[in-house]
Amino acid sequence: MGASQTKTHTRHKYQDLADKTGFSLEQIQNLHKRFQQLSKNEETISRENLDSIPALANNPIRKQIIEAFFDKRNQHKEEEEEEEEEEEEEGSLMEISFEQFLMVMSHFRPPTLKTTDEEREAMRKEKLRFLFNMHDTDNDGIITLEEYRKVVTELLSKSGAIGQEAARAIADAAMLEVASTNVPHMGPDEIYEGITFEHFEEILKGLEMETRMHIRFLDVDTITMRCGKSSS
Repeated sequence: MGASQTKTHTRHKYQDLADKTGFSLEQIQNLHKRFQQLSKNEETISRENLDSIPALANNPIRKQIIEAFFDKRNQHKEEEEEEEEEEEEEGSLMEISFEQFLMVMSHFRPPTLKTTDEEREAMRKEKLRFLFNMHDTDNDGIITLEEYRKVVTELLSKSGAIGQEAARAIADAAMLEVASTNVPHMGPDEIYEGITFEHFEEILKGLEMETRMHIRFLDVDTITMRCGKSSS
């Protein structure tokens, strides 16, 4: 009877997670197995657990990807809850539970044929916000030149294609282009503070984001994962 109660409790818990994330019960079970592999059957995982994944070793933005899992901004908090716990929610976590891991993973969930236009737009904005947070490392709502330089430099120089100075020059030029596009009437003495989320949305306006975000380094190809609740 105890085993039956445990099984029922687990199913109810998984159903609750399915309602929150849009993953099916089967997907959640598969992701839980991967979580257990990473955590070595512990209840939480740390940055060290993710840092040990071989497929991430040569990724030029490995640090940003790992940090995204521990960023409190990526936990799908309701707006009212965010306002009540604003100070508490800032910053990052030391370790994350399976539910927190799943909340981050849901950012990579692709749309299905049943996804409405409204849901697709919300999903796109959510993915853009996730990417914005990865660049906005100090959580001030703006991607500054220094933050943008850092990401571009790591992406380009660590690939071995060009040097650091050339990568910085590309980042600077790109930031100037963003400034001229988003603040076309900026005076010569004005300083462009950085990219706001609204500017970020405009920059990526023509890019189809809904199915482009993958997380294959976890051995989970979310493109093949169907959304929605399990029919079983």
